[in-house]
Parts: sequence; structure tokens; C-alpha cells
Amino acid sequence: MNSEAKVVGLMLAAGRASRFGADKRRARLADGRTLLEASLENAAAVFDELLLVLRDDDRIDDLRLPPQVRVLHTPLAERGLGASLAAGVAALATHSAEALAVLLGDMPWVRPETCARLIAEADAARILQPCHDDRPGHPVLFGRAFWPALCELDGDEGARGLIRCHADHYRSVQVEDSGILLDVDRPTDLDGRPAPAAPSIHRPARS
Repeated sequence: MNSEAKVVGLMLAAGRASRFGADKRRARLADGRTLLEASLENAAAVFDELLLVLRDDDRIDDLRLPPQVRVLHTPLAERGLGASLAAGVAALATHSAEALAVLLGDMPWVRPETCARLIAEADAARILQPCHDDRPGHPVLFGRAFWPALCELDGDEGARGLIRCHADHYRSVQVEDSGILLDVDRPTDLDGRPAPAAPSIHRPARS
């Protein structure tokens, strides 16, 4: 991976999606793209590098991945979201980025300009989270000072406990972007929801 990236994207897409009833990553949006393809395309407009975390037995040869995506297949995904996150962070341990952004594979409505703003404000000792209408959303950016703690996660809790423990390093960023709150749990979540616009490039200049 490119050692010059300030922030590397880590997209989690290894869940079983039991509430959806099928492989929601392949669910079609109104424009024909799959949910995962649209999420990756949006992220690729901002992040020079993306690590996609999948289950060990996943095969996604039929999906179109942006060129900067590297895939990590991990058996730890069966243990839950926290374990998937820990596996992804461990795979980035030698990366020189100041921070990583935890993205979810079912959230293609996050605006690229929101991610670009978070990247611009990231540093190694800070946790950043976008908020809209006083509600926290995704992606969450973790400075590399917190990567060792992320590697210790397990089960399905995710990083909420870590954020609570480091409240003095946490900052919410208010954004006018309801997409940070929109995920997909059930097929009805897609009803009447327009596909996100095809993104243009929003990569922030490197400092």
C-alpha cells in the first residue's frame, strides 16, 4: 500500500446480514449498482487506499472493485464486527498513515466531501466522528495511537467502548450529511431510497 496516504480506509463487509435475509452486499440500488460496489466507489473517490475486510469463504469475483482496494479474507469475521475490525487494523499495522477510517459496506450515501473533511482534520492522537442533527454516524477515524487498542477488540461490540475510554481524545464533527446515518439492515430500507450520485474525486491534498 502507498505509504504516503494520510488516512487509509478500512471497510467492513464481513457480516452475515441475518436481518436482510440474503447477501445484502449484492442488493441492487435504483441505478443497478450493488450496495457494496456503490459503497466502495464512494470511498474510492476520497481514499487513495482501501482495505476491504471479508469472511474467509467470501468470493466476490463478480463485483467490480476500484483499483485501490485490497481485500483481506479473515476467519475471525465469524466472531463478530469487533473481531473483523481488529483483523483489519492488524493488517494495517505497518502502514505509515496517521489515521484509519472505519467504513461500513452498507453505507453508500455518505458524501465524499464529508470524508474529505474528516481526513483533513485527522491526526495520530485523535478520534473523529461525524454528527448530523446531534446523531453520531460513520465513518469514524482513529489516529494510529489507538490502533493497538483496536487490535484487541473481539466479538460484536465494535469500538464504542474504546471511544468511551478515550473521551478526552474524541471530537465530533458536525456535518450537513444525513448519509452518515443511513445504513441497510432489511430490504425495506432500500424502498424509495435513491441511489447515491456517482462521485467525483474529492481527495484532499496531502500535507
